[in-house]
Amino acid sequence: MIRLFRQPIVRWLTLLGACELALLAASINAATWIRFAPSPEDLAASSHSLAARAAMFAIVIFLCMAALGEYRATLRMSWRGQLARHAIAFVIGGLALVVGYYVIPQAYVGRGVLGMALIIGFVVTSAFRALFMRLVEMESLKRRVLVLGAGERAAQIHNRMRRRSDRRGFCLLGYVPGPGETIAIPEPLLVRPSDALAAFARRERLDEIVVGVDDRRGSLPMDDLLACRQLGVQITDLTTFVEREAGRVQLTMLDPSWLVFSGGFNATPLAVFVKRGFDLAAACCIALLCWPIMLGVALAIRIESGRGQPILYRQERVGEHGRTFWLYKFRSMRTDAEMDGIARWAKSNDDRVTRVGRICRKLRFDELPQLWNVIRGDMSIVGPRPERPQFVNDLETKIRYYNLRHSIKPGLAGWAQLSYPYGASEEDAAEKLKYDLFYVKNHNLFLDMVILIETVEVVIFGRGAR
Repeated sequence: MIRLFRQPIVRWLTLLGACELALLAASINAATWIRFAPSPEDLAASSHSLAARAAMFAIVIFLCMAALGEYRATLRMSWRGQLARHAIAFVIGGLALVVGYYVIPQAYVGRGVLGMALIIGFVVTSAFRALFMRLVEMESLKRRVLVLGAGERAAQIHNRMRRRSDRRGFCLLGYVPGPGETIAIPEPLLVRPSDALAAFARRERLDEIVVGVDDRRGSLPMDDLLACRQLGVQITDLTTFVEREAGRVQLTMLDPSWLVFSGGFNATPLAVFVKRGFDLAAACCIALLCWPIMLGVALAIRIESGRGQPILYRQERVGEHGRTFWLYKFRSMRTDAEMDGIARWAKSNDDRVTRVGRICRKLRFDELPQLWNVIRGDMSIVGPRPERPQFVNDLETKIRYYNLRHSIKPGLAGWAQLSYPYGASEEDAAEKLKYDLFYVKNHNLFLDMVILIETVEVVIFGRGAR
């Protein structure tokens, strides 16, 4: 792992992104040479400011690939699905470049050059990505990790991080049982070093030891761990390891001391000011881009429901520090959906949803009026989704640390929405809380921009909509 703006960035993803940026820039150079090679004069003229044009081409396509989730370490999909996603990214990128050329005519490269560059870029990045992912899967190139502990806590890795995509960044050598520990790991995965832990670490070329014993009191071999640390082996707490590798905070292994000492929760005046500035700028930009959509949705609701029926829907939600506010949405349900006053979770194929509302929910258009909540300061562009007071009062009594998600403003988009499907039950709320706590601990401008870019994928594929 490396860190960028306090965020852990996977090394192989960083290398993949850098290489693909270079390949995309080279694609437009190659397309320019192929198009104008027969005419040296035209080639010389087209080469003017080619570096800037290549950078614009590479950055736009790269951002579209990121928006489609192609740089997510835990992306699980067949090669056909990945290729289709890659193709969609290039189609969207091509359209974005055409719009950009109208806005900045000096950047125009010509239809022939753009078309060839898109084809060349798609082919070379697809081939490179296929080869690169094969290399990433090689055990010899992964971080070599040993887990100290073989009880219930250590079994969290075995039970919840079993997929190949969950372990792309590391190779797990096994689990070392602690003294008197009840074994919860299959016997073939257990490691019982015959010599000192430091000697084992040197012999096996360990990169990291994850401390996951069930009871630390007097059971940790501190001298051995210190010797390993002096060899350059990283010593990591199990909760921190899962947070880093899975992008979530595992509630079953969480304790208050870890929350206090693990870092994060950046609420300095500068951080608050930067986030508020980003919220206002992003809300205004999205509103300027989406006002035709909002007008169309309002007209569609009026035509379907008739005169006298409300277009907007107002609902009380819980915001920062538990304060309630009125959240605005385009009405997607019948006006008699909750005439009895009882709050209900949304469900799949909910019969309360109107025809226009079903389309709006699928494309997330019903959320656009919440831009007003962002401008007012009730919400942020990125943050945990706000819940209704009736649900919050119930969940706070059943789910430990649930109130921590209210330490920052709720958001239009969120890390949990990217990482977990639509939640409509207490079990889903507990699972989503793992991702919300990760965001609450680690949020900053860089992470907000990453989430906002990747939210495009959620809208395009309608993931998690109900």
